[in-house]
Order: sequence, then structure tokens, then C-alpha cells
Amino acid sequence: MTDAPELLLAHHLKTLRLLTFLREHDKQARICAAEGVDHVRYLARLTELELIDRERRMVERRIKSAKFPAVKSLDSFDFKAIPSLNKMMVLELARCEWIERQENVIALGPSGIGKTHVALGLGLAACQKGLPVAFVTAAALVSERLPAGAGSIIWRNVIPGTA
Repeated sequence: MTDAPELLLAHHLKTLRLLTFLREHDKQARICAAEGVDHVRYLARLTELELIDRERRMVERRIKSAKFPAVKSLDSFDFKAIPSLNKMMVLELARCEWIERQENVIALGPSGIGKTHVALGLGLAACQKGLPVAFVTAAALVSERLPAGAGSIIWRNVIPGTA
């Protein structure tokens, strides 16, 4: 014989797309019962787990959608290797307020100094803040936007990405 309330709960949670709730409710119920936690705290734990998991999945979707060639954070960037790079400015850019102000960031410099790593780090920071990101190298942008015989291009609101 099946447990009708359990099946009904599973059905409702699937319908509402509360997948973490569905996966964790029984485990959390046992933990809360052992700890003497009331039903409100039990529900609060489940909803917190659901929210954390949803945010994680949304960040993962934004990262996938950005089409980064690699996922790199600013935490792994060696600022000491490029002393001329203003670390505080880069960390300020990682707050992503420039995106909300609809400003652009352009990284210029010779090959191998970390422009792409910084761009990837800024893009990852934007994804984590809930902003949509499209990673495009300057070379790809030029070849995509420049029709044969065109003399000029205007770029607006390009999310981080350099050659």
C-alpha cells in the first residue's frame, strides 16, 4: 500500500517546481524532529535550502548563457604579476555598478597581461549578481558586426570581453 499523503505532497512539490524542497523535506523532518525544532523552523530551513539552490542554478544558467571560454574569478587573478593594474579599480568594477549605469569598460594592453582573465572575472561577478552577460572578444565582435565595405562601427553596452 502506498502513502497517499506522501504521493500527493510529491506531486504538489513537483508541480510547484520546489525540487529542493521535494528532495530535502524528509531528511530535514528527521533532523528537526531529533533536534526538537518546531514546524515553522522546519519550513524555514526547507525554504532557505530551496532559495539557495535556485540561486545557484540561476547563476549556473547565466554562466552557461554567457558562453565564457573558461570560468575564472578575480580571486584567482595574480594582481602582483601586473603592478600597473589598479586592483582597487578592478574590485570596484566587480561590484557591477558600471553596468547598471550603462557604462562600458574597455581593457587595452599587450598579449598575456590578463585582460581576458579580468574580463572573465567581471563577467562572473555580474552573473553572480543576477545580471545577464554575453562574453564576446573584440575580434569576434568586429567580424560579426562589420558588413563588407562598412567604414565604422558604434558599440554600446558591451559586457566585458576582450581579445
